Amino acid sequence: MKFLDCTLRDGGYYNAWDFSAELIEDYLQTMQAISADYVELGFRSLKIDGFKGACAYTTDSFIQSLNVPVGLKLGVMINASELVRHEQSMNTELKRLFAPAISSPITLVRIACHVYEFEQALPASLWLKEQGYEVGFNLMQVADRSPEEIRALAMLATAYPLDVLYFADSMGSMNTGKTLEVIQAFRTVWAGELGIHMHDNMGLALANSVAAVQAGVTWVDGTLTGMGRGPGNAKTEYLVLELESSRQAPCNITALLKVIRKHFKPLQAHYGWGSNPYYYLAGKYAIHPSYIQEMLADSRYSDEDILAVIEHLKTENSNQFNLNTLNTARHFYKAEPVGSWRPLDLIQGREVLILGTGPGVKAHGLALENFIRQRKPFVIALNTQKALADGLIDIRAACHPVRLLADCEEHARLRHPLATPVSMLPADVREALGDKPLLDFGLSVKADTFEFHDHYALLPTSLVIAYALAIATSGKAKCIFLAGFDGYGEDDPRNQEMNRLFKCYADQAQSLAIASITPTRYQIPESSVYALI
Repeated sequence: MKFLDCTLRDGGYYNAWDFSAELIEDYLQTMQAISADYVELGFRSLKIDGFKGACAYTTDSFIQSLNVPVGLKLGVMINASELVRHEQSMNTELKRLFAPAISSPITLVRIACHVYEFEQALPASLWLKEQGYEVGFNLMQVADRSPEEIRALAMLATAYPLDVLYFADSMGSMNTGKTLEVIQAFRTVWAGELGIHMHDNMGLALANSVAAVQAGVTWVDGTLTGMGRGPGNAKTEYLVLELESSRQAPCNITALLKVIRKHFKPLQAHYGWGSNPYYYLAGKYAIHPSYIQEMLADSRYSDEDILAVIEHLKTENSNQFNLNTLNTARHFYKAEPVGSWRPLDLIQGREVLILGTGPGVKAHGLALENFIRQRKPFVIALNTQKALADGLIDIRAACHPVRLLADCEEHARLRHPLATPVSMLPADVREALGDKPLLDFGLSVKADTFEFHDHYALLPTSLVIAYALAIATSGKAKCIFLAGFDGYGEDDPRNQEMNRLFKCYADQAQSLAIASITPTRYQIPESSVYALI
């Protein structure tokens, strides 16, 4: 069998393939120490938009600048999508990327290929073989293909001079049984070398890889600490231990652990790859791991947001990542808005105080309580905010289905009526809220829009602050005070999102005057609760 480590290629999704020269050279020495058969140093890409580090292009000149151990075989990967969709012919583009193998430090070229690109991309193997390279094809997203479809793909491959045909568990959704089923389907037609690349969404990458070797797979991929897109891959440090008897090659585990401790554990602490419940669910429902990776890297997404997006994506065709799909999935109210409660009946002509969940409410709690007792505003607390005396709050507002489900027991204990789009909530949320007094104010999400109606509103986002602003405005309040909207760190994208929201609201003809009466980082007018009592 052959073991291939692709840490720098797959791991580059986290740091734009920008690894230091020291890390790369320490890594290469370690790969020789564990007798890796091949090291895939990175991509060889045609794309030049945006900054990416050297391992996104892995040029011959870059490799020649490194201290590569003698005898260590190096490889690169190309995305088939860059070849088959390019304006020039595939061979023309390959000539731009590769010199003849005799003058290159590269031994192996692997082509990552979706099923729908496979037939069109396979001829690239002819040109690469003519140049003297070993050639592999990595078929992605085969887990949801039938045995008949897999056999048809294998039959296509038999007409070309591939050194190895790989399949990747792209969604991290395969278990051992499914892995063996896919292998069997390939083996009914494909008699050549067969490889496997396992993702670790469900913690099964190692078990699947070992089972594949026992079933006759002869090429296996791993990465140090599993570093790779989303939850990562089968871990090299575990694979070389598990497969030691199969490989029958020297393996200096001390050197391996040293380079992990020096370089890769700090990177993992920074970027946070590795499986977690979100990746597990993504694997279970065949959702592309990039959806989870993007949400985890974006502080605007709460736990409730991520779970709600997963709930949405599992009913969609989500095995290919699309940022627009992600942005749409975050907002849950797309149907025609429905409601039955009229805020005007409680709010008309009154000042409104909206209590956020920031620390400013507790820090200035006594002053806020005096403000409420003296000026008697209509007080809307967001979600389960309870830093102030219970009797000073008129209603609560919540609209996030997953947050509501998580907070339903707390809401049941709180005596205040809850304003929420009751008629539009999933049945399980309505049931969980039980006998709670509910004020049914509907909402629908439409980009860059605030519209205020008697029983519902159109909003640019399903954030609860937008919902509370709509309640106050539909209720024809006199003005709106905010407390507990402290904001986030200077570069936190949640600040930008909230600033856009407040500006969008202020631009509406029906908008009301807003002022934060506790400290805020948002770009909104400020006053002081102490000046108002």
